[in-house]
Amino acid sequence: MAKWADYCISAVRYDEDETHIDKVKVHEDKEDSIGSASEWTRSSVASKIDSGNTFVTITKNSDDKWNKGEDVHIIKVNEKKYIRTDANKKESDNLGDLPTF
Repeated sequence: MAKWADYCISAVRYDEDETHIDKVKVHEDKEDSIGSASEWTRSSVASKIDSGNTFVTITKNSDDKWNKGEDVHIIKVNEKKYIRTDANKKESDNLGDLPTF
């Protein structure tokens, strides 16, 4: 398995308004395997991205193996940073169709 990114995000928890990420489940990409999940705050993910680390989303398939999803980026809208898998200029975080927890 080729390394997809420094870290992979497998699940997300949004705030009450579903506009900002509260926490995500992050796994280290170990190149030959995906590490165990740990919960990270939104600010921790943003800080790591700002420091040059890469993130992708991941989902499990029917064979219980990980599939690579989308690249995760910081998008600035009105001087605020949002964590997104797309380039939309919406004032909200968006990690696609990841499961929630």
